[in-house]
Amino acid sequence: MDPIKLFVVEDQAKILKNQLKLLEGVADLEILGSAMSGEDALEAMERSLPDVVLCDLGLPRMSGIEVTRNLKARHPGVEVLIFTIFDEEDKVLDAIRAGAAGYLLKGATAEKIVEAIKDVRGGGTVIQPSLARRLLRHFNPEGPPKAVGASAATNERPEEVPSLTQRESEILELIAKGLSNTEAGRVLGISAGTIRTHLEHIYEKLDVTNRVEAVTEGIRKGLIDV
Repeated sequence: MDPIKLFVVEDQAKILKNQLKLLEGVADLEILGSAMSGEDALEAMERSLPDVVLCDLGLPRMSGIEVTRNLKARHPGVEVLIFTIFDEEDKVLDAIRAGAAGYLLKGATAEKIVEAIKDVRGGGTVIQPSLARRLLRHFNPEGPPKAVGASAATNERPEEVPSLTQRESEILELIAKGLSNTEAGRVLGISAGTIRTHLEHIYEKLDVTNRVEAVTEGIRKGLIDV
């Protein structure tokens, strides 16, 4: 397969240098370029479009959220991974609303970064468990479904809860805890490819398209608890 074309946006020169050093030479990646501001990044990416963008959340002037929103409006097929720190969860949620495919904590290992890039390039989503319940409120702003007794009074049919196999439930629990496909596979003693296959079955059963929605639906329907 062709290498994944990557663009990195980071306003601190030392951090940018370290990120590029971590990723240079990875066989599956091609670094198209980098920028230290959102404005420069958007201009550069018009000349050479990447598959995935690693973007710092706290950029000066144009924030990572604005970069994400602008880029997804122009090029919906480009995936954005936000780089952030522990205390920026509100902003991370805004970035996901703007179209980001997930986020990584600064200081993540090269292995973790590369796996996340591959996950989002393949249509996946990278989240941490601390955001799961906030994401649930975002996807389901009216709150949990009504109780069966309440639905009878309003002539509404109770919502059907899909049935997951034991293995599917185990995998969804691990994904909700923030584990990648490879990490979940190591825990369960199966391959990352098998994890992906189970996730596809979970998506179909829950009528969702990605990991974020699967986790939030799993919580909402009482299938998992985080």
